[in-house]
Amino acid sequence: MLRKLLRGLALAAYAVAVAAVFLLAAYTSFSLFVRSGVTTVPDVRGLTRQAAGRVLTDQGLRARLAGVDGRYDDEVPQGRVLRQTPGAHIPVKRGSGVELVLSLGPQRVEVPALAGRAVPAAQVTLNALGLAVGRVMLAFEVRRDPGTVVAQHPAPGVTARPKAAVDLVLALPTAADNFLMPDLVYRRYEEVAPFFERQGFRFGSVKYERYEGVAAGTILRQFPLPGHPVTRRDPVSLVVATLEGVT
Repeated sequence: MLRKLLRGLALAAYAVAVAAVFLLAAYTSFSLFVRSGVTTVPDVRGLTRQAAGRVLTDQGLRARLAGVDGRYDDEVPQGRVLRQTPGAHIPVKRGSGVELVLSLGPQRVEVPALAGRAVPAAQVTLNALGLAVGRVMLAFEVRRDPGTVVAQHPAPGVTARPKAAVDLVLALPTAADNFLMPDLVYRRYEEVAPFFERQGFRFGSVKYERYEGVAAGTILRQFPLPGHPVTRRDPVSLVVATLEGVT
């Protein structure tokens, strides 16, 4: 009886051992089967599109470009991978796609030509392009109207980063172009007008006004006033006496 009992226990122990070995083998086989379909995403940031594609293919993955034209970046050169999804070291199934965003390189803006423009117009142009007015310097320049741009830095056509400052040089009227307005009141208009025109001055308006006791053709009022600084670009306005009434 005892011998039969021992034999039964031995058989039971053997059966348990066989079952354990079977379960362990099944678990190991299943685990290897599952793991054989999983891989880790490599880090392809900084690589060219072609190099990134080769690395991903070696891992059983597919490279695909994101649905954007790329992103500007000051650090990653143009044409290299800026971002990837999924990120590096993440486990995924083989055959999965990895989305890549390529760098467009540092963003650049072409500096416009500003010569001949007044400061407000130059500032509007620069602001519209994302640039700014930098230092403003002055220089004598007879070929440009005072207050307009003579030179700039960076030069037109050069590319600069957004928000970069563009230095401007503005024209100043030369010393030879500055005059003091003489006193023209009670002088004869027919004598004054030819003299001013020969000197390059221009008349803004000449009005005629009846004035008792003053001969026709006599200058009654003037603008700019006597002693006021003027240039040849400043208009001179006069009021001249007439006997025919106001015109």
